Amino acid sequence: MPGRVLAMAWGMMFSLQAPAQQDDADLDAHVPPPPPARPMPPMSDQEMGRVMDMHDDPLLGMVKLDQFELAQGDGASATDWEAEAWIGHDFDKFWLRSEGERASGTTDTRIEAFWDHAFASYWDWQLGARHDFGSGPNRDWAAFGVQGIAPYWFEIEAMAYVGDAGRAALRLRAEYELLLTQRLILQPEFEANLYGKRDPARGVADGLSDADLGLRLRYEIRRELAPYIGVVWKRRFGDSDFAGHPGGMTQFVAGLRIWF
Repeated sequence: MPGRVLAMAWGMMFSLQAPAQQDDADLDAHVPPPPPARPMPPMSDQEMGRVMDMHDDPLLGMVKLDQFELAQGDGASATDWEAEAWIGHDFDKFWLRSEGERASGTTDTRIEAFWDHAFASYWDWQLGARHDFGSGPNRDWAAFGVQGIAPYWFEIEAMAYVGDAGRAALRLRAEYELLLTQRLILQPEFEANLYGKRDPARGVADGLSDADLGLRLRYEIRRELAPYIGVVWKRRFGDSDFAGHPGGMTQFVAGLRIWF
């Protein structure tokens, strides 16, 4: 019996030592890579970080044509767009945004420029200016608000505006992306605009002036390129008028989403 126990102990010790011996053999067989054909010249830490791309907060940018579409409905056609671009670092960015429509020979456009600062995970403050121009007189606004991703991945945007002559406005927007497959995505979107006073020259009513509800289905050929189709319900309230269409309107849309 003692002999059998001794044999088992010897076998276990051999099995534990064998891998180590094998590892030592592998280390001995390792061949280091050849030296670089062109040694790096002496450089500062800043230059080294740029060459090695090891910066923790690099300068990044993006340009996105979120919607560029042809809309048809109620005997009228229009071309709509929404675009944005930003450049900056993780916490601070310069942000540009444009939204507009051309219909019945007239164009209404809004351009916004912001300083964007991240203050929490998925949430940013934005502070800047807005300029409206097109079919009516130009309007300028100071702008401030927040944008981010709410629980359950709803993208939220809430912006307040203050203009001359006591004008004030509020813009609320929410959208959600429902992945039917990895490439087929259904995107509902809601937007509402409220104003503190009437502006007949711009077709704006006081209070809730207009609201849009859209449903778009896109197919991502690549993440950066996606054609889509959809339907949009638009409603104007009070005496507001948008491109000659007071009241409600339903449009079918087809367009393209591009970013780089």
